[in-house]
Amino acid sequence: MESVIEEIYRTQSRRVLATLIRLLGDFDRAEEALQDAFAAAARTWPTDGVPGNPFAWLVSTGRFKAIDTIRRRARFDASQHHIEDSLYSVDTTEIGDMEAIEDDMLRLIFTCCHPAIPSDAQTAMALREICGLTTEEIAHAFIVPAPTVAQRIVRAKNRIRAANIPYEVPGRDALPQRLDQVLHVIYLVFNEGYSASSGEDVVRADLTAEAIRLARLLLALLPHPDARGLLALMLLQDSRRLARSNEQGSLVLLADQDRSLWDRAKIAEGLALLAEAMRVAEISAYTAQAAIAAEHARAPTAEETDWRRIAFYYDLLLAAQPSPIVELNRAVAISMAEGPAKGLDLVDAILGRQELRSYHLAHSARADFLRRLGRTEEAIAAYQTALSLCRQEPEQAFLRKRISELAAAPERQ
Repeated sequence: MESVIEEIYRTQSRRVLATLIRLLGDFDRAEEALQDAFAAAARTWPTDGVPGNPFAWLVSTGRFKAIDTIRRRARFDASQHHIEDSLYSVDTTEIGDMEAIEDDMLRLIFTCCHPAIPSDAQTAMALREICGLTTEEIAHAFIVPAPTVAQRIVRAKNRIRAANIPYEVPGRDALPQRLDQVLHVIYLVFNEGYSASSGEDVVRADLTAEAIRLARLLLALLPHPDARGLLALMLLQDSRRLARSNEQGSLVLLADQDRSLWDRAKIAEGLALLAEAMRVAEISAYTAQAAIAAEHARAPTAEETDWRRIAFYYDLLLAAQPSPIVELNRAVAISMAEGPAKGLDLVDAILGRQELRSYHLAHSARADFLRRLGRTEEAIAAYQTALSLCRQEPEQAFLRKRISELAAAPERQ
């Protein structure tokens, strides 16, 4: 039963939280109610069994736990009475209103992305509330101290409370001004699902599915080329999900994936959306990334991948979105088109600028270039650096395997 509750927490807790925020009107109150609801589940489900609709049970239990807490506090603080009254006034049918529930995550994203909140706090809060990442995980991802992340989240919540920011999807006229940040958050949610920053799994399918669902909702609200490009990108990337790990949960590199496992329906939809998104004078960074993913999707085999075209799209992406991570990915594409020596020069230049020093994939890419060049000792050292920085267990296992294979290579006997 413990494993069942853990799985429900992993896959449904963020949606439960989003609905509790709508019903309770406060982030901290909703987070406390969420924990109380799961604590109650841990006590009662082992004897009573898992309810037919765990989501509704958790939302209802969390809401009434919050009411009990407010009632107790109201005995000592008269200002709490109006809060208690407002919670009782909620129509209980709202808990089962599927249309409202489906929109709760989108409401949560728009609230986190309100322009009154600083952009760095928007991102931190979205990853905390929507993905459920810890402050330490967010800090690791953005290479900033954990207390800094915690302060950003606290300030964001205080700003929402002080400014009485509404928990809602804004009107159609306000959507375009909010689009960029909302797309960015959905993209971050997908990325955390596509390549989990830590833990036992290569992919968190609950997050990738939620990001795709949210992108569909957003595209229906605002048919914009950037939204199409993002949805195309996510569908094309997610089409490879079943091939990205084997039965043992080990990571499978793109070149080694069984392409018969790729989801052809998602690829077809992604390519159609990409074609629409490309019909504009200036394509977005999401559309450029979708074009890169499309080249992989179109290649019948890894050997037939058009790496020069992929490198061209990375040039476009770098112009639209300059960043060392885009440079790193471009270096990998160029190494496949022109050889590992060229890729190594590019990655060494990035690391030489003291950029991505703490990013394990930069050291992993460098190690791979060295391996392909036959520089075994240097490759092992670079893989060991990558391993020391990596927090995802399947990637750690892959890096250990690479180190072991190189250590046992004939030329080192």
